[in-house]
Amino acid sequence: MAQEKARDLLIVGLRNAHAMEVQARELMERQSGRLDDFPKVKARVRQHLDETNTQIKRLEKCLSGLGESASTVKDTAMSFVANMAALGHAVAADEVLKNTFANNAFEHYEIAAYKSLLTLARQAGVAAASDELERSLREEEQMAQWIDDNIADVTLGYLAKEERAAA
Repeated sequence: MAQEKARDLLIVGLRNAHAMEVQARELMERQSGRLDDFPKVKARVRQHLDETNTQIKRLEKCLSGLGESASTVKDTAMSFVANMAALGHAVAADEVLKNTFANNAFEHYEIAAYKSLLTLARQAGVAAASDELERSLREEEQMAQWIDDNIADVTLGYLAKEERAAA
């Protein structure tokens, strides 16, 4: 009974994670197009965008292995939310800072989601999903660390840009 309940919760969680990664993809696609003044950030966002597309495929593989598929409704809703969030930051003069702060929080949200999914996969006895989820977790942890390591550089880069604009 507990293993069956864990499997059911894992399926819901995998669908939610798929929608979460669709949201992340939309955000990064919007952000990367406006990062020309921050080439280091742009390159890392593009790299993580590629990782995110792979993560989406991994989640689809996990769902397929359980005889399930992603939720189109959840994916569409999260895509809409991502586009609205990106639009909200795009009008701000300090967009790169707001995006950095939001991305830092979002990466930690994803880390927590993958840790929860790994726990459910173990409880459900779904080892194949665990391997896929573990890879995605490591990528999210690496991106979160990169953001954390670069907050000062992004802030100073923004400051320099503002000083040039004021001169």
